[in-house]
Amino acid sequence: MTHTLMNLPFHDNALEPHISKETLEYHHGKHHAGYINNLNKLIEGTKYADMNLAEVVVTSEGGIFNNAAQVYNHNFYFKGMKSETTTPSKQLVDLLNRDFGSMEAFKEVFLKTAAGLFGAGWVWLSVDGSGSLVLESFSNAGNPLLSAHTPLLTCDVWEHAYYIDYRNARPEYLEKWWGLVNWDFVSQNLEFFFESRHGFIDPCNENSDLCDYVDSVERTEHSNT
Repeated sequence: MTHTLMNLPFHDNALEPHISKETLEYHHGKHHAGYINNLNKLIEGTKYADMNLAEVVVTSEGGIFNNAAQVYNHNFYFKGMKSETTTPSKQLVDLLNRDFGSMEAFKEVFLKTAAGLFGAGWVWLSVDGSGSLVLESFSNAGNPLLSAHTPLLTCDVWEHAYYIDYRNARPEYLEKWWGLVNWDFVSQNLEFFFESRHGFIDPCNENSDLCDYVDSVERTEHSNT
C-alpha cells in the first residue's frame, strides 16, 4: 500500500487570519508530505507495506512508527478544523458535561494541557472502551491508538504548527485553533465509536472522513516520553 498525502479539506487560505496560508503551505506541503515520503520509503518491501495506516501505527516502532504516526496525526488534525462555525452534537455535549463538568471546563483543561506540554507533541480527546471521554497528551508522535482508545479530536503542538504565525506564543495559537475546531468531525467520530464499539478511526482517505480502522492486532509498546 502506497500512502498518499491527503488534500486539505479547505482552501489553503480558508483559516486566515487564525492560521495563515504560509503556515499551511509549510505544515501540510512540507512537513506532512515529508512524513508521507519517509513512510513509503521505510515500509517498501516490509510487512507494513500491506497494512493500512492505523495498523502500521500500532504494530511498528522506530522510524516507521514515527513517520506513520505523524501521518495519522496530521490527517486527524487537518480534518479536525473548519473555517465555518460548527457545534458539537448533543451526544458529545452530554458526555463532555458528564466527564469534564461542562464544555467550558473541557476547553480550559484541554488548552491548559496543550500549553503545558513540554517540547513537541499532541493533545487528544479520545474515548476508551467503556465509553468514557479521555484527555491525553503525548510527546513527539504519540496518539490514542497506543492506548487502545478511539480518537475524537487532536491539536498539534509541534512548533511548525504555529511558529510562523505566533512565534513562541503557543497559548495564543491554541485559543485561535479552538475557534476552528470542526465539531461535526468530532461528533461523527464519537458516533462511529458507539456504532462500532471496536476499531480505530483512520482518516487516511481524502474522500472519506472515516475509512480504515484497526480491528484486532497486537500493539507495540511505546513510552510516552
